[in-house]
Amino acid sequence: MNVTDRELIDRAKTMLDKAYVPYSEFHVGAALLDSQGNVFTGCNVENSSYGCACCAERTAVFKAVSEGSRSFEAIAIVSSAGGETYPCGICRQVLSEFAPKIRVILENNDGELVTYTLDELLPHSFSL
Repeated sequence: MNVTDRELIDRAKTMLDKAYVPYSEFHVGAALLDSQGNVFTGCNVENSSYGCACCAERTAVFKAVSEGSRSFEAIAIVSSAGGETYPCGICRQVLSEFAPKIRVILENNDGELVTYTLDELLPHSFSL
């Protein structure tokens, strides 16, 4: 099954309403495409102890890994703020563990898709 970038963005958008964000009210949705064509979605989940929160991107990665997937092609990220919503540094590092060449797909305010490689967003990731 071929999943287009637009379909991946649309799948990420379906996660916005599922976000648990009572503190920031900043809804984020992500859709992660693995090398087998499977899509794993995630939303951000906040906690009153902010360090316990989990971003949408990491939720999607952790769901995928827990289901046995470890090879990823692309991730789409959207937010309730609209415009390009970039992954935070922690999410970039987590993505680099599994897919340093992954495509990161964002949508700008005009509804146009903008794509980066993770190498562009995190040029010097930490690795062992």
